[in-house]
Amino acid sequence: MTKLIIQIPCYNEENSLGITLSVLPRQLRGVDTVEWLIINDGSTDRTVDVARSYGVDHIVNFKHNQGLAKAFMAGIEACLKADADIIVNTDADNQYCADDIPKLIEPIISGRAEIVIGARPIQKIKHFSPIKKCLQKFGSWVVRIASNTNIIDAPSGFRAFSREAALKLNVFNEYTYTLETIIQAGQKGIAITSVPIRTNRYLRPSRLVKSISAYVKRSLITILRISMTYNPLRFFITLGTIPFTLGTLLGIRWLILYFAGTPKAHVPSLVLAAILILMGFQLWIFGLVADLMAVNRQLLEDIQLRLRRLDVDSNRTPHWPSTGNHQQRENRDEGGEGEEFANSFLNQE
Repeated sequence: MTKLIIQIPCYNEENSLGITLSVLPRQLRGVDTVEWLIINDGSTDRTVDVARSYGVDHIVNFKHNQGLAKAFMAGIEACLKADADIIVNTDADNQYCADDIPKLIEPIISGRAEIVIGARPIQKIKHFSPIKKCLQKFGSWVVRIASNTNIIDAPSGFRAFSREAALKLNVFNEYTYTLETIIQAGQKGIAITSVPIRTNRYLRPSRLVKSISAYVKRSLITILRISMTYNPLRFFITLGTIPFTLGTLLGIRWLILYFAGTPKAHVPSLVLAAILILMGFQLWIFGLVADLMAVNRQLLEDIQLRLRRLDVDSNRTPHWPSTGNHQQRENRDEGGEGEEFANSFLNQE
């Protein structure tokens, strides 16, 4: 039987979490069981109390705020432990329309994709400034180039993962998971697609984008870092070609001037050309070394995937249809199964 778990990273979401949970589905076509999971990222308000009052099935607790990326991965690990076949990630501020979840998971159910990203109607979102819309469009284009995918809305947090795709995910960035997981999917050959979704009314400012300049800076660093990690040879070859080409052109210019009998020696141009050519060669060598290291990383990821499968599948139990009485589920009670897993996961942190 197919189980879907909707996970929501939360940090002080007392005011908006209830609105988000009130519209989440408990039954979906093509899915036998729908459960909810929140990741309490060190909240100091009544976020957990609100979650329990709405019958959330699983709660993962962090004692201190760890950031969105760690909260996201903690939720993925918890969903896998809870036998999820499909994982849907959404935000606690009710930004995304819950009625579009069937559309989001349809490519996974039909076998057309393993990761599905919800593409927001960016141009129609009123609280997005014109510069933010342009930067979002440009950033998504850069991610498409880096990942070799056709994802329209790269920063969207409304996304669905198959169990197999979730097992393969790794997030190294401590800021956000959105860009990194797309680039990973493209480099690992995981089938990924996007579907158009709707958004709800604006409830609160984004906590991730505190300023456009800071977000752009962090996003560029993330893209460069993941590109170097998953395709180092192409990255360093491209980077090294720039100074090598400039140095070669300067060298050709010096040769032309030299054989033309110019009275000046043009030594500075010759020295600069030599430096640029050497820089290009060094970057190419870095690419070769990094590519050899990437082979070891791939082997380690294969080992990690096998260990994850053994870990999450060893205690996997048959799925039973939901009875609808979520208030009485043992894994929500104090000391129940869900809390025990949260504590054990926290101890690993």
